[in-house]
Amino acid sequence: MAVFVCGQHRTDYGHILLTSDNILHPPEKVTNTPSRGDGITAEDERDIKIVGCELIQSSGLLLKLPQVAMATAQIIFHRFYLVKSLVNHNYEHLAMAAIFLAAKIEEHPRRVRDVINCFPPHSTSKGKKNHNAIRFYW
Repeated sequence: MAVFVCGQHRTDYGHILLTSDNILHPPEKVTNTPSRGDGITAEDERDIKIVGCELIQSSGLLLKLPQVAMATAQIIFHRFYLVKSLVNHNYEHLAMAAIFLAAKIEEHPRRVRDVINCFPPHSTSKGKKNHNAIRFYW
């Protein structure tokens, strides 16, 4: 049943009230993440999350996933870092896991091997390729 209250369209689903004002996470939880407790600045945390989301987007395009699956992976990525620290969990590994899980959730599953292969390998300072993620899988 749809109700129009105070200039906003509200939908009543049982006892749950859904509005644009109803947020999923309180502001103090978003601003005081475990990463900030471990000494990462807000700007660095934002930049790392942006890079992680760009990795998810580019790998989703390579895997030919629909945009809904890539958006789901980015939501999983962000929600994970609301409760875990960037210091303890590699953002690239989490991006791989998020795209794999989101593809399954959105009914477009991909093989783990395909997900790992679509992510770029790390480069060391000497210019040699380091395939730790692939070695970890095999």
